[in-house]
Amino acid sequence: MKTFFFTMLCALWIAQASAADEPLLGKNLAGLLDYARVHNPEFAAAHYDADAAQQRVQSASALPDPVLRTELMDITNQGTNKGTSLLPSQVGSTRYTLLQSFPWFGKRDLQREVAEAQVAQTDGQVTATWADLSSSIKSVYAQYYYWSGSERLARETLDLLNSLEQVAQTRYANGLGAQQEVIRAQVEQTGLRGELIDLDNESHNIQARLNTLLSRPAMTALAEPASLRPLPAPAQLDYTALEKKLLARNPQLLIADARIKAAEKSRDLAYNNRFPGFTLGVAPTQSGGAIKTWDLMVELNIPLQQGSRRSQEYEAESMLEASGARKKALLNRMLSDLSESISSLETARRTESLTATQLLPQAELNYQSALAGYETGKVDFAILLDAQRQILKARQQQLKAQLEEQLRLAEIERLLGEEL
Repeated sequence: MKTFFFTMLCALWIAQASAADEPLLGKNLAGLLDYARVHNPEFAAAHYDADAAQQRVQSASALPDPVLRTELMDITNQGTNKGTSLLPSQVGSTRYTLLQSFPWFGKRDLQREVAEAQVAQTDGQVTATWADLSSSIKSVYAQYYYWSGSERLARETLDLLNSLEQVAQTRYANGLGAQQEVIRAQVEQTGLRGELIDLDNESHNIQARLNTLLSRPAMTALAEPASLRPLPAPAQLDYTALEKKLLARNPQLLIADARIKAAEKSRDLAYNNRFPGFTLGVAPTQSGGAIKTWDLMVELNIPLQQGSRRSQEYEAESMLEASGARKKALLNRMLSDLSESISSLETARRTESLTATQLLPQAELNYQSALAGYETGKVDFAILLDAQRQILKARQQQLKAQLEEQLRLAEIERLLGEEL
């Protein structure tokens, strides 16, 4: 018993040590996607649905079970001294009837093809579920990076304002500046601390959403995001090329195609129902202890209710037309979304480039100039604060452009059903 408890304690210690050594999720997007692929229950449910649909193919085209019927005739033996019996060898005669029903020719093949089209739908749904899930994770991760970056930027700005306050206090102590400048710097810091409270709350909410997508408790710790995914080259975002990919690989369009095929086969199946099914049977008859006669039988159901069948055929035709119309509407909407996302991504890319190469360097140069002027008394403190705000605004604009790029990239990849 002591050995058992010692073994359990060692195993628990090793498990805790392994958990402690395991790096936190959240540092990069790839780790989040790998985790979600294994642990997300919605994605797992889509796989189970696909497996279930695959199992229905064989049963869809199977014949119904045969029927065995036993008839004991003249169990009273015509009132003779033999009396009443339920034994086949002690009654007047016993008939054994074996019946097998068959649908009209081609019906089983159509039923199997309908089931196969439904398998294609569930397979497409697996792909669509992952495309939606991965797109959501990519989008939320980009927001997580944005809010974490905004919080980091706010803290850096707070440190900068603290330095400006020290400069203002030094000038005020030396009689070169007004006390109002010191108070103004303190007010700016207080306002920024209020923004940090909001940023911390947004970051907490984003982490909860990300954990939910990963099927983890909302309060589970996440690592700080290290970097965003690199953007594809502009040549990879050619609309014509991406349109071809969308038409060939979009999971929703694949599902729509499978629904159209299922509707076509269901229509053909409705027309096949015009023809009767039939049942074949064989019936040996036992008299005493021996089989002395054999009977054969054929049974047909008579398709008299043609009005009902015509309604089923019209219904199948309408369902086929509806499936085609839905695919057309879906395609138009997706092509529009693709065009919008490509344009928005390119706009965000240009905005980020402009901010990084021109606006931000200009704002930093303006700040350095204003700081030097303030220290020599040539520039007012309000101008210095305004220059500092321009740097903050430029960096926020750069972060926002990066967020927009990642959101649009995630949307494009969701439409394509694959990563670029």
